[in-house]
Amino acid sequence: MSAEAANPGAHSRRRGRPRIDLRRLGRAALLGTTGRDRLPDAISHVADVHRAHHPDADLTILHKAYVLAESSHRGQFRKSGEPYITHPLAVTLILAELGAETTTLTASLLHDTVEDTEVTLDQVREEFGSEVCYLVDGVTKLEKVDYGAAAEPETFRKMLVATGNDVRVMSIKLADRLHNMRTLGVMRPEKQARIAKVTRDVLIPLAERLGVQALKTELEDLVFAILHPEEYERTRALIAENSTACDALAAVADDFRGVLRDAGISSEVLIRPRHFVSVHRACLKRTELRSTDFGRLLVLVGEDADCYGVLGELHTCFTPVISEFKDFIAAPKFNLYQSLHTAVAGPEGAIVEVLIRTHQMHKVAEAGVIALGNPYVPVEGAEPLDGERADPTRPGWLSRLLEWQQSAPDPDTFWTSLRADLAQDREITVFRADGRALGLPAGASCVDAAYAQYGGEAHACIGARVNGRLATLSTVLRDGDTVHLLLAQDSASGPSPDWLDHARTPAARIAIKGWLDTHPEGASTPSAAPRRPAPVTADRPTVANAVVDLPEATVRLAGCCTPVPPDAVIGFAVRGGAVTVHRAQCPGVTRMTETGREPVPVRWGDTAECRVTLIAESFGRPRLLADLTEAIATQGAAIVSATVEPPSQQRVRHTYTLQLPDSAGLPALMRAMRDVPGVYDVSRAQHPAATG
Repeated sequence: MSAEAANPGAHSRRRGRPRIDLRRLGRAALLGTTGRDRLPDAISHVADVHRAHHPDADLTILHKAYVLAESSHRGQFRKSGEPYITHPLAVTLILAELGAETTTLTASLLHDTVEDTEVTLDQVREEFGSEVCYLVDGVTKLEKVDYGAAAEPETFRKMLVATGNDVRVMSIKLADRLHNMRTLGVMRPEKQARIAKVTRDVLIPLAERLGVQALKTELEDLVFAILHPEEYERTRALIAENSTACDALAAVADDFRGVLRDAGISSEVLIRPRHFVSVHRACLKRTELRSTDFGRLLVLVGEDADCYGVLGELHTCFTPVISEFKDFIAAPKFNLYQSLHTAVAGPEGAIVEVLIRTHQMHKVAEAGVIALGNPYVPVEGAEPLDGERADPTRPGWLSRLLEWQQSAPDPDTFWTSLRADLAQDREITVFRADGRALGLPAGASCVDAAYAQYGGEAHACIGARVNGRLATLSTVLRDGDTVHLLLAQDSASGPSPDWLDHARTPAARIAIKGWLDTHPEGASTPSAAPRRPAPVTADRPTVANAVVDLPEATVRLAGCCTPVPPDAVIGFAVRGGAVTVHRAQCPGVTRMTETGREPVPVRWGDTAECRVTLIAESFGRPRLLADLTEAIATQGAAIVSATVEPPSQQRVRHTYTLQLPDSAGLPALMRAMRDVPGVYDVSRAQHPAATG
């Protein structure tokens, strides 16, 4: 199957579609009117496209790079029989169509020279500067002679590390793979399948994360044609059978134009046919496709505010499908994508999906990071940070990838982890205790957050607070959660094997496996499962400041909730003529009521003194008990009784019954106890009590 025969993007070249057509200039345009042996004017096609995006671009360096590439590749031919220079020219043309700046195009012309010719990196640096040299080196493959079977994963590792410093490295690689996929028909079927699988598992997710949709969609269709030929043929036939499907969209588009014209909103309404994979996915979701399912309507406007104006007009004049509305302008996707998504019912009831965005948003939606130009051009008046170039396009997922790959020296571990990491197609943002944001893949747990924040120190993590509440390490985090991770003081702590069941990120999994491999004997480690609270024994003293209307009744504060003024309280008569006083929200109140006990009215007297039972959760360390006792005494409270449970998983529970001179001092006392190093929680006793 030749690249020309497998043309899954052909149906998309229809009237009115704004998608960047990467096939517009084919081999004939590259070769020009001259023969195969001579290509003196080939670079002019790239120059024309480049000037359309960058009218003031200096083309001298492009001509210079072409001369070096053509002369160094002279005599080399591709498997298709074409002169090899057609490949770097095609790659450069793809990037030029996407609006890449001159430095990227220069490097793309030279991207195979160091790998396949006698040209050296030193020569590239001397002729074109260190920036072009860095990009060329970033996409140069490692030799199989030196790396053997590890050459491919180690080449990708090298490329990703280079991308961490300059995202243009990956832009060139994606364009390079797209042209190779277009011409893959000359390869053996087994080699086509191998390359297509790597493209599916690694390159397409990278194109998605960098926002380069124009490359991603064509790569998806090419992979689809190779790996799923039967489904591809069925989809191709379905599209051919519905060649007039866009007529229905055209009628709705005319209605849209009229509505927006009457509202005074300047806009373009365009038909955007779905590509092959998109149609295939729609078939899987629906048993039968409607004519409007073969495309969407795209509305382009000038300003952000106009997007919402268009949305309001369309929802007013047409029936909206509310469940289909998504606002990616207020909350952009992690790959820079911005747009409003909605769906409305057309005049005859047909459901039409609509995308609304500005022209700039559309450019970024198609070309992603490539549309941002050179992120390293200094802004006038801005001072560099410590002499380093700050890359505004380096997203959080890339930073995480670069961190965990350092802990994966084994190529197989890196390759497997990379594919698993790239399979996570959605991100969430959680907030650390210090207010800083932490980016994680959707489905990440507290285990993942611990390793993302602390690296190897997360081995000592014993729990977490999620939105202020104690949570287990297995807790799955949601977008916007605040996570306060709790670390044990004992450096001998280590992760439990069950942490692997809750770790989604490669960084966490690699670190946990590494620790477990080096500590086969295990250690005293916290489980990710909840820990059952230990029972608390508290006395029930007679208290004078709780008053009941029963003569000679003995009043006792319930040890399960230890109420203090001004808590709302309820009393219950128990054996021996005593009345036990509970806080109104105590679980014991519910149990008493369910057993038919009649409540006894209780009020607080004038005496300010009170008793309360507090539970302090802490990490085990020397002098902890002395420090807590000192903090309690400093607040003027007297210790009536105290119990300390044996340490469990590096955690210690202290239970204190305290006599306070005034209940108003309770909040300050609890704050003072929490401030003791090693203490991570102080709470009033809330435990089941006997019903008497």
